[in-house]
Amino acid sequence: MKLQPDVISVQSISAYGLGWISVGNEKITGSVVIGSRGERFSWACKRFEELSADHFAQLVALNTELIIFGSGPRIRFPQAAWLKPLIERQTGIETMDTQAACRTYNILAGEGRHVAVALLLETTSG
Repeated sequence: MKLQPDVISVQSISAYGLGWISVGNEKITGSVVIGSRGERFSWACKRFEELSADHFAQLVALNTELIIFGSGPRIRFPQAAWLKPLIERQTGIETMDTQAACRTYNILAGEGRHVAVALLLETTSG
């Protein structure tokens, strides 16, 4: 699906599909974390089953008001214990499928909110 946002001055997701997203004209096929203040790094996991507490601990350093977790083609929730460092820092976390996470990130980032999206980019519904 191609997204046509209003003019947004932050890094935004311009398109997405099964196992990929585009940021501007760049196609990304691996799991990634994107922040509204320009942060972007690979998130080393190819399947939901590979996620661990360490993956979510990486998100604490972003110091955002909200983390949006895109859990792949369908909604799946991380273990509650993995979220403890975010909760202790009073960082909100919302879980949704990756497509919904892309749309939600664009809306909130476009509003000037300090948010990040952690996207699990799988090629199958696992």
